[in-house]
Amino acid sequence: MIKIYHNPRCSKSRIALDTLKKSVDEIEVIEYLTDLFTEESLKKVVKQLAIKPLELIRKNEPVYVEHFKGKEYSNDEWIKIMVENPKLIQRPIVVINSVACIARDEESLNNLITGRK
Repeated sequence: MIKIYHNPRCSKSRIALDTLKKSVDEIEVIEYLTDLFTEESLKKVVKQLAIKPLELIRKNEPVYVEHFKGKEYSNDEWIKIMVENPKLIQRPIVVINSVACIARDEESLNNLITGRK
């Protein structure tokens, strides 16, 4: 089973979903702006991505610029901030088994699908 944390208003997210539909049969689509992350579920995804929570933040989002830019938070605090402000989360995130990637380009997604992360 492949999961995609998807924002249907995002062109890169729509492209990734279309690519997945051509490559695999079973896809779980999670629209993370309405089916919100919990702190636990977001921590799991960050671990699968093998990144720090700050690396998952969209730093051009107005809420980031206005409230968080230039401030330091712990990893747990960043997780909580993203759960409370899901627009800050990079997208799309694709998870296959226990490995994930931020599939903003076809190469990243194809590498994940073929196991070449």
